[in-house]
Amino acid sequence: MQEKILKGKKNGLAMLFLILLVYAAGIGIFAAGCVMAEAGTLMPLAVAMIVIGGLWMALGWLPLCGLKVLKPQEALVLTLFGNYVGTLKEEGFYYVNPFCTAVNPAAKTRLNQSGDVNDAGKMLMNAAAQAGTVEATGKRISLKIMTLNNNRQKINDCLGNPVEIGIAVMWRVVDTAKAVFEVDNYKEYLSLQCDSALRNIVRIYPYDVAPGVDTTGDGIADEGSLRGSSEVVAERIRNEIQSKVADAGLEILEARITYLAYAPEIAAVMLQRQQASAIIDARKMIVEGAVGMVEMALERLDEKHTVELDDERKAAMVSNLLVVLCGNHDAQPVVNSGSLY
Repeated sequence: MQEKILKGKKNGLAMLFLILLVYAAGIGIFAAGCVMAEAGTLMPLAVAMIVIGGLWMALGWLPLCGLKVLKPQEALVLTLFGNYVGTLKEEGFYYVNPFCTAVNPAAKTRLNQSGDVNDAGKMLMNAAAQAGTVEATGKRISLKIMTLNNNRQKINDCLGNPVEIGIAVMWRVVDTAKAVFEVDNYKEYLSLQCDSALRNIVRIYPYDVAPGVDTTGDGIADEGSLRGSSEVVAERIRNEIQSKVADAGLEILEARITYLAYAPEIAAVMLQRQQASAIIDARKMIVEGAVGMVEMALERLDEKHTVELDDERKAAMVSNLLVVLCGNHDAQPVVNSGSLY
């Protein structure tokens, strides 16, 4: 379905004045016919004027249904007896065939996103729908940039660890004909595709950097992760969603990860694992620094010939220095007042 933009229809104000003028003329014709009928003059003409004026007063409101008002960044998809007529996209006061009907299957769909009405507006819309009086204003399609805040999902990463993740998707309608006619409900379709794309991409990555994991598909292990490569993951999610919703006339502008954490059932264990890893890395750094300091101390003592130490005394001094440098608490020195030997 190709979108067809209706142009040259911005004559709503002129048509409004014309319809009101003709309606006023119909009222005048009806009144004149009544006066002539009461006077008994030109009865055939009087009867005709009364019939024509009465019919126009009864049906003269129908042309008013062709008046359409659009605000900036709004669109109206019109059909005539089931056939697609075209789309009004620019702001203005339009007049179209009064028998044209606006179509928007997602008009009453409310998602967790910007642009949807609040609770009060939702109640009014539901009441109007039950009464069968939903106006064309509820059938308008917003062309603004919308933000879909997708609910948090629990997904297993590539290592099988359950993680909770949520995304925010910025999107807009670019082809109203496809959005209305190619899918049943473009808002629900977008939400479903966001859930599917999120699961497909998250299953490729580990939560944190893991050895031997290929996240790019080139057969070479890399350091990609959900926590450390959030920009790359978000871009892949955006591309995945865009490839699915292009046929629905939607454009995905951006996708961002809004929440990322281990699932509650393993969060405590993973925290202990991260703490243990941090402690090991810190100890490794401390030991490397302590060994360097011990080596430097021995070299300085040998250079300056401050004291002559045999291998046994050197081993004792190295042991004492490592204990002092690597210990968790401050060393408690013991003063030796006797001979070193």
